[in-house]
Amino acid sequence: MAAQLTCITTISDLPDVILSNIIAAVSDVRSRNSTSLVCRKWLVLERSTRSSLTLRGNVRDLFMLPTCFRSVTHLDLSLISPWGHPLLSPTAVADPFLIAQLLHHAFPSITSLVLYTRNPCTLRILPPLWPNLKEIKLVRWHQRPQLSAGEELNMLFTENCPKLHSLDLSNFYCWTDDIPVALESHPAVAANLTSLNLLNSSFPEGFKSDEISSITRACPNMKEFRVACLFDPRYIGFVGDEGLVSIANNCPKLSVLHLADTSALSNARGDRNDEGFTQEDAKFSVSTLIEVFSGLPILEELVLDVCNNVRDTGPALEILNKKCPKLRSLKLGQFHGVSMPIESKLDGVALCEGLQSLSIRNVGDLNDMGLIAIGRGCSRLTKFEIQGCKKITMRGMRTLASLLKNTLVDVKISCCKNLGASYSLKALEPIQERIQRLHIDCVWDSVEEFEDLDGYGYGFDLNVNDGGEASSNSAGSGDTFECEEDAFMFKQQKRCKYEEVNGHASGYSGRSWDQLQSLSLWIEVGELLTPLTAAGLEDCPNLEEINIKVEGDCRLWSKPSGREFGLSTLLYYPMLSKMHLDCGDTIGYAHTAPSGQMDLSLWERFYLFGIGNLSLTELDYWPPQDRDVNQRCLSLPAAGLLQECVTLRKLFIHGTAHEHFMMFFLRIPNLRDVQLREDYYPAPENDMSTEMRADSLSRFEAALNRRLISD
Repeated sequence: MAAQLTCITTISDLPDVILSNIIAAVSDVRSRNSTSLVCRKWLVLERSTRSSLTLRGNVRDLFMLPTCFRSVTHLDLSLISPWGHPLLSPTAVADPFLIAQLLHHAFPSITSLVLYTRNPCTLRILPPLWPNLKEIKLVRWHQRPQLSAGEELNMLFTENCPKLHSLDLSNFYCWTDDIPVALESHPAVAANLTSLNLLNSSFPEGFKSDEISSITRACPNMKEFRVACLFDPRYIGFVGDEGLVSIANNCPKLSVLHLADTSALSNARGDRNDEGFTQEDAKFSVSTLIEVFSGLPILEELVLDVCNNVRDTGPALEILNKKCPKLRSLKLGQFHGVSMPIESKLDGVALCEGLQSLSIRNVGDLNDMGLIAIGRGCSRLTKFEIQGCKKITMRGMRTLASLLKNTLVDVKISCCKNLGASYSLKALEPIQERIQRLHIDCVWDSVEEFEDLDGYGYGFDLNVNDGGEASSNSAGSGDTFECEEDAFMFKQQKRCKYEEVNGHASGYSGRSWDQLQSLSLWIEVGELLTPLTAAGLEDCPNLEEINIKVEGDCRLWSKPSGREFGLSTLLYYPMLSKMHLDCGDTIGYAHTAPSGQMDLSLWERFYLFGIGNLSLTELDYWPPQDRDVNQRCLSLPAAGLLQECVTLRKLFIHGTAHEHFMMFFLRIPNLRDVQLREDYYPAPENDMSTEMRADSLSRFEAALNRRLISD
């Protein structure tokens, strides 16, 4: 009998068209690189389907410029080393025209470009090489060159970019005067723009009303407009009724509109005890908002982040729902009256039933009943953020989570007086098993009241209004609120076993946060991270990324409240591999501190102690700063502790460091990518010290690249 032949089919036997589509669907860079190493066929398919590339090499190593990515259409040159140094300039290590031609030869199909533009030579030479360029993002944290208003952007608009339709200046320091002048000088380019991003936090005041009118008049075909505004009525030229109406009249095709005050862009944390009202009211009326909403019928994403009171906005938000049926994302700052239901009748933002993302900040009159109404009306919400709302309690937030338990996966709770860490986590129990992204404040509130939640000790009758009177509608939606919460509590009582966690009676059921992948934390300077697990975040089996922001003035402390910050607490999370540790808003003494005070080097040791115990592969670290000398420099204790992270592959320090401190990182065996990024304004200009000198950085990178890496 003839031997029976067995045929084994592998993925390589698929037709090239199908295999190409499979490889094109892979987005992770390391996975794509691994794919290209399988065989030559896969290498060709991977290179031909890669559309985006970020260059990280040193401009001195032109011989290493890859020439195999001919299909790349999006190229990011903003992170080329040494970071922040001019890519093309007469004083560069190589002829700027030669560098430009080599880039054009290696990447001939570019339609989208990200560029660090420290001097005008880069804008004059590079963009014209790609006549099909459609999208440009300019980056600059250093000082603006001494040029006349609009001169720098004129170089971009006049150098053969006829197809440009998207311009992003959100990380590009310039003057507000530069943009209107340049756009008005080139009407053809301005008329072709469909996307303009001017949400730049480095603007001291933001764009004035007449500047916004000029920009929108010059760009009538815009579909996406993001701009930092001057809403404060104490300043001349503030944005009021006329400025808002001009946007709707001049750009009726807008689908994305972001208007934010510059103080909101700074992400400065407010006072938890603040009532949510400012001394000044914004100078635009509800009727103006209605007129704007009526003039933008295809709006899908709206941000109105104002830092002055906008009162009685409920009727305007009801019109927003009617006039903008495609609206899916809404962010409101300092808007009052957004949801004030009477009995069971929904009003305001609660009527925007199509919303999938909602963010509200500093709404002074929003209470639990208003929050619950939002949960009832906005039943499709997948993302919800609440910040600076003093009247919201754990009971209201918990009921909203119960109402949205089938959709809500992304939550941020910040700066709410009654929602510290424990109460926030308790409120999110209804979605504990499905939430994917979470931000809370590490305000360690008491957990003693959790014991009162057993049975009907929950103590929250949603049929009672703020005045204490029962609702006249006994069969109304108030009963629905209570039944929803009671049903959830009944299920919890059957499965909940109270236990001691780290010596604290937390009252948690022991369920894990199975789907939580990203956790963001805010913590005040001097406080410890160790109570995090006792607050309710002990079991997060799939947590991969954590962002920790430390904020406050070290000069008010003689020493921290403990020996270490508590990073070892994160050992509870076995899958944790990425961390952002942001101490950039931690202020102290960079040099010799006064008697009885600690300088920043000792504070860095406090915050980084124990980081070597974590199995991190990527770390972004912002050192604390001394604002008096504009210095954010890595200290010796910090460098010594960071070198203990033996599993690191990527390390980005958002500040400066001495060359000999950088050499410590060569002891990390698998470290592949290290960079100093001074991506804060104003970035230091002086390159005379080894902290910022291009030669120092190049020597370190050369030593890093000489090492043998196992994989």
